[in-house]
Amino acid sequence: MQTLPKSRLLRFVEQAFHLASRAIARYSSKFSKRRHTLQQHIVLLCLKIRKNTTYRELLDELIEMPRIRNAIDFEELLSPSTLCKAFNRLDMAVWRVLLNLSVTLLPTNGVVGIDASGFDRSYASKHYTKRTKLTIQQLKVTLLVDTRANAIIDVHVTTTRKHDSQIAPSLIRRNTGEVAILLGDKGYDDRKVRALACEENLRPLIKHREFSALHKAWNARLDADLYGQQSQNETVNSRLKRKYGAFVRSRHWWKQFRELVIDCLTHNIEKTL
Repeated sequence: MQTLPKSRLLRFVEQAFHLASRAIARYSSKFSKRRHTLQQHIVLLCLKIRKNTTYRELLDELIEMPRIRNAIDFEELLSPSTLCKAFNRLDMAVWRVLLNLSVTLLPTNGVVGIDASGFDRSYASKHYTKRTKLTIQQLKVTLLVDTRANAIIDVHVTTTRKHDSQIAPSLIRRNTGEVAILLGDKGYDDRKVRALACEENLRPLIKHREFSALHKAWNARLDADLYGQQSQNETVNSRLKRKYGAFVRSRHWWKQFRELVIDCLTHNIEKTL
């Protein structure tokens, strides 16, 4: 019988398992029961995000996926609560390391756009919330996106309505090695942002807010082709919402932050395929 080729899903699992093996030890401690490894937990959590499903449905489907189980040396099935506890136990630092590793697998060029978008903190019906006049606060998610590979270099999440110009400095400081040209809209037009970019030897290509004829002249002199690549941020934001959902399922804010970082990691792994 002819051997079937590897599916995209199988290649995704293999790539996620490879990244997890580079980033984290097999077990959380020497007292672990050693039934399942942390790498397997990471792969299953990424697979849950990719399939946009629940813990119970994912593990039910995994029974009929022998090639997926073999790819991660998964022999004994676990309960949904075990995977949920693994999500709680794995720190945000682990997911950020994995996100940074995933960027190294993509052909980035240093031209990076910054933009923000909103994600719902509940998946309640829009019709229901409108009828009952409920207000569900959104998360503000700011992405640093490489325009060549559409790779998410970094992500910042907040529950507040902090202004874009207050969020940008922390992202710039964390990623000076990956950014050569920073693209941003008028929301990031701030003297402190421009000064910080120059200090870190970055070229800020940010539109000025037009309060005078001089500002209009500066905007007219912007490199239109280069600045136009900033639209890649909107493409990535749209892709995240269409594929993985425009909401977060978790109820606690720290779990919501973690879930969005896994969204970005899953996006990058898919781009490597």
